[in-house]
Amino acid sequence: MAPPTPLLAVRGSEGLYMVNGPPSFTESVAFQRDSGKNCKAVAFSKDGSLFAWCNGEKVNVFNVTRAELLHSFDLPKTVCLEFSPKNNVLATWQAYATAKDGTAGVPNLQLHDLRTGKCLKSFVQKKMQNWCPCWAEDESICARNVNNEVHFFENNNFNTIANKLHLQKVSDFVLSPGAQPTKVAVYVPGSKGAPSFVRLYQYPNFGGPQSALANKSFFKADKVTMLWNKKATAVLVVASTEVDKSGASYYGEQTLHYLAASGESAVVQLPKNGPIYDVAWSPNSVEFCAVYGFMPAKATVFNLKCDPVFDFGTGPRNAAYYSPHGHILVLAGFGNLRGQMEVWDVKNYKLISKPVASDSTYFAWCPDGEHIVTATCAPRLRVGNGYKIWHYTGSVLHAHEVPADQEMWQVFWQPFLDGVFPERAVRYQAAPGEPPRAAPGPAQAYRPPALRHRPAASSKLHEDEPPQNMKPQLGGSDKPVSKIALKNQRKHEAKKAAKQEAKADAPQGPAQVRTPQNALQNTVPAMTTGDPEVDKKIKNLKKKLKAIEQLKEQAAAGKQLEKNQVEKIQKEAALLKELEDLELGV
Repeated sequence: MAPPTPLLAVRGSEGLYMVNGPPSFTESVAFQRDSGKNCKAVAFSKDGSLFAWCNGEKVNVFNVTRAELLHSFDLPKTVCLEFSPKNNVLATWQAYATAKDGTAGVPNLQLHDLRTGKCLKSFVQKKMQNWCPCWAEDESICARNVNNEVHFFENNNFNTIANKLHLQKVSDFVLSPGAQPTKVAVYVPGSKGAPSFVRLYQYPNFGGPQSALANKSFFKADKVTMLWNKKATAVLVVASTEVDKSGASYYGEQTLHYLAASGESAVVQLPKNGPIYDVAWSPNSVEFCAVYGFMPAKATVFNLKCDPVFDFGTGPRNAAYYSPHGHILVLAGFGNLRGQMEVWDVKNYKLISKPVASDSTYFAWCPDGEHIVTATCAPRLRVGNGYKIWHYTGSVLHAHEVPADQEMWQVFWQPFLDGVFPERAVRYQAAPGEPPRAAPGPAQAYRPPALRHRPAASSKLHEDEPPQNMKPQLGGSDKPVSKIALKNQRKHEAKKAAKQEAKADAPQGPAQVRTPQNALQNTVPAMTTGDPEVDKKIKNLKKKLKAIEQLKEQAAAGKQLEKNQVEKIQKEAALLKELEDLELGV
C-alpha cells in the first residue's frame, strides 16, 4: 500500500486551509476552507487523524481521515489547543481574567472527552507558559505543575490526584517519551547561593534525592531547556542566563549538560566560546548535534559519551534539524542570518546540497523525510509572506506567495506516526523542480577609486574552519589530536613558513653587509663608540633603516607607496654603507 500524502495547513488573513503535499500541491477539497480572519489557534493530533481550530466563534474538531466534523465547543476566546497522544482528550486554554469586582475568575483550562464531547475537568491556569498538561504516550499518566508541585493523574481521571512530586520551587518538568516506565525530568532554580539542579525520577518513585535516577547541579541558570532523546535514556539540559556578566555575549551565557537515566552526568565541552543556538537529538537516540560559538558558528555531532564524532566546521548557522528518519541533517541560518542551509548525509558525513531560503522564519521536515517547508510569516516579517516546499537535494518543488495586502501567520505539516513512511536511500542528484528565479547579484564591497583596477585582496575577518571527522581512525595507534593542540600546531607551522619566507627574501650580499640588518633587531646596541655624537648618528641610521624595512613589507603586501617613500627605499644601500663605516671605526 502506498504511503499517504501529507497535508500542509496554512493559517493567515486569507483564512485557514490545507494544501496537498508533494507531488500535487493543490488545495485539499476534503477540508473546507474557513475564511474567517480571527483564527488564532490550530492543532493536529499526534497521528494526524484529527485537526482542531478556533475561528473566534467556536472550537471545531475535524476528522481528517473521514473528512467530517466531530465536535464544536462554544469557546470563542481559546488561544491554545492540544490533543492527548491517543486522541482521547482535547485541552483548550483561554486567557485568565478576574471579575470586575476583583473576585477570582472562572477556570480557563478545560479538558474535553473527544468520544462524548463532555468537559472532563476545568482548572485555573493563569500563565500561558507551560499551560498544557503532559501525557505519557499511552495516556496512563498525565501531569501538570501546580504551585511548585507536580500533580499526577492516572488513566485520565482528573478528579483524583494519584501522585505528587514535591520539591522546593519546581519550575519546570518534562515527561519521557516512549513506553512505560515513565521518567520525569524536573528543574529547580537555585536561590540564596544554592545551585540550580535537574533530577530524573522514575514514576512513581519520588522518595527524595536518594530515589532519583540522576542528578546534575549547576550555577549560572535563569532558565533551562530539557530535551529527552527518543528512547528516553538521556536528557540534554541547556542552562542559560539572561545576562552575560563578562559582557562577551548579547545573548547571555549558556552551558550544555548531559544526564543519563543510568545516573551518569557531564558538562558537554564545546570547543568554541559563545552562545548555544540550538541542540537537537538524532532520532537514533545515540547522537546529538549542537550549534554554538560566536559567528561564524560551529556545529558538532557528539555521542553519548559527549565526545565529538564529526565537526562541520564554521559557517553562518543557528539551527539544526534532523530528518524524521535521522539520516539527513540540515544546518541553517535563519532570523538575522541570510537563510543559508547545508544538507548533510549523516551516515557518510557528505554534503548533499546548499540551498538558500532568504528571509525564512520557519522550517520543518515533511514526515516523509524527503521534503522540507520554509516560510516567511507575520508578525516576524510582514512583507514577502509565503512558503516554499523543497526537496532536500536543493530543488524548489512549489512556491506560494501571499498577495501584498495579505499576511500568512503559520504553516505546518500534518504529522504521522513512526513507520508510516519508509526510509529511502539518500540522493545527491537534484530532484526536478521549478525553474530558479533570477536572484539579484550579491552586493560588492566598496573599494576606493585608486584600488578598483587592481586585483582584490583576499582578506577575511574570520578564517572558516573546514569539516573534519573526529572519530579515532581504525588501525591507527595515534590518539586523536585535541582542538587546542591542532590550533597550536597550525600556529607553529605558520610561524615556520613566515621565517622561511623572510630568509628567502633577504638580500644575498656579503656577511659584513647583513650584519647591520641583524643588529636592527636588537633594541639595545651591543657596544658604544665612546663618542656621544657618533652613537647618536648610529642610532638615527638604525631608525631610518627600520622604517625602510617597514616600507618594503608594505610594498610586498600590495600597498601603493608615495613618491617620497620610494625615494627612502632607494637610499637604503647608502645608509647601510654609512652605518657599516661608523661601526667599523669603533
